[in-house]
Amino acid sequence: MTIQEPAPRPANPRFSSGPCAKPPTFDVSQLAGAPLGRSHRAAVGKSRLKAAIEGTREVLGIPANYKIGIVPASDTGAMEMAMWNLLGERPVEMLAWESFGSGWVTDVVKQLKLDAQVKTADYGKIVDLSGVDTDNDVVFTWNGTTAGVRVPNGDWIKPDRAGLTICDATSAAFAQDLPWEKLDATTFSWQKVLGGEAAHGMLVLSPRAVERLESYTPPWPLPKIFRLTKGGKLIDGIFEGATINTPSMLAVEDYLLALEWARSVGGLQGLIARANANAAAIAEFCDQNDWIANLAEDDALRSNTSVCLKFTDARISDGAAFAKAVAKRLDDAGVAHDIGAYRDAPPGLRIWCGGTVETSDVATLMPWIIWAFEAEIATPG
Repeated sequence: MTIQEPAPRPANPRFSSGPCAKPPTFDVSQLAGAPLGRSHRAAVGKSRLKAAIEGTREVLGIPANYKIGIVPASDTGAMEMAMWNLLGERPVEMLAWESFGSGWVTDVVKQLKLDAQVKTADYGKIVDLSGVDTDNDVVFTWNGTTAGVRVPNGDWIKPDRAGLTICDATSAAFAQDLPWEKLDATTFSWQKVLGGEAAHGMLVLSPRAVERLESYTPPWPLPKIFRLTKGGKLIDGIFEGATINTPSMLAVEDYLLALEWARSVGGLQGLIARANANAAAIAEFCDQNDWIANLAEDDALRSNTSVCLKFTDARISDGAAFAKAVAKRLDDAGVAHDIGAYRDAPPGLRIWCGGTVETSDVATLMPWIIWAFEAEIATPG
């Protein structure tokens, strides 16, 4: 049986959860002014790196007394730097509800060999935050990119806590309102919500985190690329644009362009509104079709960026094969690229809904999901 394809097609079929869609106004010619072939330590390079740091502060509303550094190896590098430098001074709680959070657990328990208290939850859920003691150090992801869940707020973090909160916010920054006063070391990457280019991470440190760095020396050796202090003092240059290793000035220019676009749509609140509208279009679609549902059942925990869906039709015998086939149909049709669930997550679809995606494209994709679902259901075997 032939299933009729929908007529409209998304103008931009890029719904990947990382690297994510570029801002809708992006054109590579806009990067022509990048100081290529120049030293990042020359005045022109330093000025662009400093602009990236201060632009991040402006758009995200990061307090003036917080340090912001551009570090190597994307969000992963930033998180490893935070954990290897800050942990070990006091007890630590590791919170994990998806693959990346589980990866941080592995690093802390098996590599740093800390006797951490590990709290986990299944995909689509998060742990009971009321039971977390923030007088301990706490490591967690704000937005579970591979599980489609997010922390609803920072109310569970005590303002007078003795421990540090170390937060992987890579799919939350620029799409969700982060309570900076509750976060001590926060990381994210350029290639997520703003659709920047890969390999650069951001590390945001509160005054409490800086105090820990300057008063505590971890018992394990730190590779040069991880070192944030020298002689017991913070290396301030890292947080003023003097990066640890050579950055891509083309990627820096691209990030500056993305920040400029973010300002043009209303800054952080405009970005949040765009992501919320995208996620709402998918929520409405799920409400109208009983064979598909959000992996996160609790509305308060649903991500507005990495929206994860599961197929619930009783006719589906092999969920993984079915979901993979649906994603392939959509990819082959050129209407949605890279929307299969993450390899370690339950089978289904994952649709990126960050602010660089147009709501009209999300809405146009929904009939195509119906088409792909019906076509696969009708396929013999």
